[in-house]
Amino acid sequence: MNARVAGKRILITGAARGIGAALARQLHQHGARVALLGIEESLLSQVAADCGDAPWRYCDIGDPAQVDRVVNSLTAELGGLDAVVCNAGIARQLSLVGGDPTVLEETLAVNVLGVYYTLRAAGPHIAHPDGYVLIVSSLAAAIHLPLAGAYSASKAAVEALGDTLRIELRHTGARVGMAYFAELDTDMTGRGFGTEAARSILGRSTISGIAPLGPAIDACERALARRSRRIVSPYWVSMVLWCRPLAQRLVDYSLRRGVAGGLEIARTEPTGFTTDQPARPRRMRKLA
Repeated sequence: MNARVAGKRILITGAARGIGAALARQLHQHGARVALLGIEESLLSQVAADCGDAPWRYCDIGDPAQVDRVVNSLTAELGGLDAVVCNAGIARQLSLVGGDPTVLEETLAVNVLGVYYTLRAAGPHIAHPDGYVLIVSSLAAAIHLPLAGAYSASKAAVEALGDTLRIELRHTGARVGMAYFAELDTDMTGRGFGTEAARSILGRSTISGIAPLGPAIDACERALARRSRRIVSPYWVSMVLWCRPLAQRLVDYSLRRGVAGGLEIARTEPTGFTTDQPARPRRMRKLA
């Protein structure tokens, strides 16, 4: 497996911490050449140093002009591009009725538009027979929980983008893969939904328990080596994806009580995004 990523030129978004940082370090250790982008500059620079002073840039992926400039610049430094990992994403709990609409707007700006802008910028560079795109979606694309509507909607949307892109790139020889992860041991899980409201509904901060990060990173590396269509972590996620309607019905049934109190808490509970976001122009219609 290691030999097959050696020498590959791989661009990773959201590389300052979590999945992106761990993947960058492992790929570098196994001989890949990585380029990194994100918005947490001090963390990003440390990851880059750990990766042999890999090229990196500050980049708000919600800004299409910035994404174009940074992706082209990093690709030039690598001397081309073999793969892009669309990993950057944010989360924040939201009560759909009575909640703050800017939570949904910001989530879509990063998790959906940011992925699209990255694909649009990197597409010409990976549209070749060895090219590959790995989009980090989530089990949340298939199973939808209370308070996670914004995050689930964004991950379902990038799943649709990936399926579409796979068809549109087929004639170039490039391939597209999708990663479906459950709750992993990252800041995304702890900071995004480890809240009083979530505990009130679920009895704990996650519905399936927190899984270790290592197997997910290994799965990403295998996907980049083999240009895989789908990867999951933990293993049981594949079974849930296979029976989505039934799994959703089971979630609906198991959470038929106790949701109202959690929603009331969520409407006033002070929370933030898993990564603090820069100010950007509001592109979506402002609600009255």
